[in-house]
Amino acid sequence: MTTTQQTPPPDDTRDEETTEQSWRGVFEDEGERELSRATTIRLKEDSRKLLGELLRPYRKMIWLLVVIVVVENAARLAVPYLVHLGIDNGIPPILAGEGAKTLITVVSLVLAMALLQAAARQVFLMRSGKLGQEILLGLRRRVFDHFQRLSPSFHDKYTSGRVISRMTSDVGVIDEMLANGFDGLVTALLTLIGTAILLLTLDLKLGLLALLSFPALVLITAWFRRRSAVVYRRTRETVVLVIIHFVESMTGIRAVQAFRREPRNEEIFHGVNDRYREANLDSFRLNAIFMPSIKGVGNITIVAILAYGGYQAYHGHVTVGVLTAFLLYLRQFFEPLQDISQFYNTFLSASAALEKLSGVLNETPDVPEPLEPAKPRKARGHLELRNVRFEYVDGVPVLPGLQLDVPAGQTLALVGTTGAGKTTIAKLVARFYDPTSGHVLLDGTDLRDLTEDDLRERVVMVTQENFLFTGSVADNIRFGKPGATLDEVVEAAKVIGAHDFIMALPDGYETAVEKRGSRLSAGQRQLVAFARAFLADPAVLILDEATSSLDIPSERLIQRALRTILADRTAIVIAHRLSTVETADRVIVLEHGRIIEDGAPTDLITTGGNYAGLHQAWEDSLA
Repeated sequence: MTTTQQTPPPDDTRDEETTEQSWRGVFEDEGERELSRATTIRLKEDSRKLLGELLRPYRKMIWLLVVIVVVENAARLAVPYLVHLGIDNGIPPILAGEGAKTLITVVSLVLAMALLQAAARQVFLMRSGKLGQEILLGLRRRVFDHFQRLSPSFHDKYTSGRVISRMTSDVGVIDEMLANGFDGLVTALLTLIGTAILLLTLDLKLGLLALLSFPALVLITAWFRRRSAVVYRRTRETVVLVIIHFVESMTGIRAVQAFRREPRNEEIFHGVNDRYREANLDSFRLNAIFMPSIKGVGNITIVAILAYGGYQAYHGHVTVGVLTAFLLYLRQFFEPLQDISQFYNTFLSASAALEKLSGVLNETPDVPEPLEPAKPRKARGHLELRNVRFEYVDGVPVLPGLQLDVPAGQTLALVGTTGAGKTTIAKLVARFYDPTSGHVLLDGTDLRDLTEDDLRERVVMVTQENFLFTGSVADNIRFGKPGATLDEVVEAAKVIGAHDFIMALPDGYETAVEKRGSRLSAGQRQLVAFARAFLADPAVLILDEATSSLDIPSERLIQRALRTILADRTAIVIAHRLSTVETADRVIVLEHGRIIEDGAPTDLITTGGNYAGLHQAWEDSLA
């Protein structure tokens, strides 16, 4: 395929220095470079905005879940207090030989609270699980739809590994926060506040003694928060790098094996994997300090309460029931701090994921939909490029100011050396890019004024590397017209000349093409792509090196089909094989984005210019 001056993506055949530079760039793209304060604030604001947008449609359900959690925690917090009443007011009458009515009542209430807590937990899990999946469903749809709408220029620089990471790893972290974080945070806050109030209510002196531990807990938690913010962000960034390198290596596995890049790829993978391991170890070390510290403060507080409370109980200042309830509440008091820390860890990871997802969602297509779409005329296929200037890199024009008029129904061949601007013209006509200046018109309407649907209905591009999707041969041909019947699919294949080889496949049109069409030869894949384009029936057909994958017999087979495809429609043909160019009505020879020759193929041959030289060289190669 003829390429333009566009910056090529990384491949597995680069030397070590270039590969290292590439991976340093990936590290930077994933946010490991130091961000400015303004950028950090903007990213956080964008992530909060995205989270708000995800939750807003479910506000009523969220408030219902809050009520359920409040009921559940109220039932749980009531149990130690009921134990206090049972010990202090229920056991003495039994010891005195009186009835056990109070104790039975307390035991019944404890059972009722346990059942209420269990029922509330069940309802919460069912409702919150459904809510979380609804939110994630909407998020995945939103991200997928947005990725599809983004321009090819975005996907040229955004690797497939990063795309997969956004849709899997990042969404998975948000799933974890929705599944566990909300419940843990609300429960922890309610438990902390409720337990503190009940401790002070049961006994003011014991309550104040217990709360003396609070400043130490605040200091430990603040330290953990500062350190974990860095550690968990690094964990999120390094796992993405592992995914990126794995996906890119497996995607290019043929090149990896052909050039024996396995050792070097393993070295790179071990490097990013080690960084991921170290990031996780840092998080484990952090938790290994934080968790025991919280437990240590809690145990010291319990020992102090037990000693002082026992002394008070011995002298009759505190009842045994109050002391028992106090110890039970203390166990509940310190557990939420660990839950809050766990939620904070999950929240940090989810925040990093939300920042990356919001960054993608804030990307705007380079070829946006028009605000006021034009009402397109009946498609005829008249193309016009008016003073079109285009730059992939600022200040380096690929097309310095192209003027080109292609009448409806004309087959135009573009010829020139690599980098002359042939594929760039094709991409502008297909509106994969917009011109830096000037206009590309279809039937008198600027392409920027056409909706995506209207444009794709009128313009179809077939390239050298046509992608076949997992599915049957018929499904891949039907891709050009999703509602086509099998008869229409078969007719398109017959016109192209693909019917015979398809029928020779094990299951005919229902044969699975497997990953990227690997079950078919390069020529067969190209014939399927031609059938797909023919079925779409566009007004303008662009063939960008579309016959380069065909051997000589296959190429001869589709010459007649090409004439059928190109009849009564405008076509732009880019090819090095002049056998394809000879089917054109008109040939343009390009050099550095400028037209240096323009005319019918036979006329250009007789003039003895550039095209004549190319034609002679081609004939010599066939001799």
